[in-house]
Amino acid sequence: KTFYGSKGLTRDELKKINRRRNEMLLEVLGTGCAKCKKLEELTRETVKELGIDAQVVKVDDLKTIMNYGVMITPALVVDGEVKLAGKIPSRDELKKLIAG
Repeated sequence: KTFYGSKGLTRDELKKINRRRNEMLLEVLGTGCAKCKKLEELTRETVKELGIDAQVVKVDDLKTIMNYGVMITPALVVDGEVKLAGKIPSRDELKKLIAG
């Protein structure tokens, strides 16, 4: 099992909490390379800029990343759906991926 945050919640527990709070769950998948860190930073900035309720979680567990079918990082998962893998999007592209 992979746990998120200081409370040690599983992904399913975190998703339930986010649904109750009406928050999006954005997962940045990556092992810690510069591109992964950049995508996490850009995602956090974009969420703030859009003013949406979302929780951004960095996932670096390889098994979890592989369970999404992601073979190249960084990747972005929005509410359980892989939206992007293998590149850093432009800010405008990222806004579209997050806002729908």
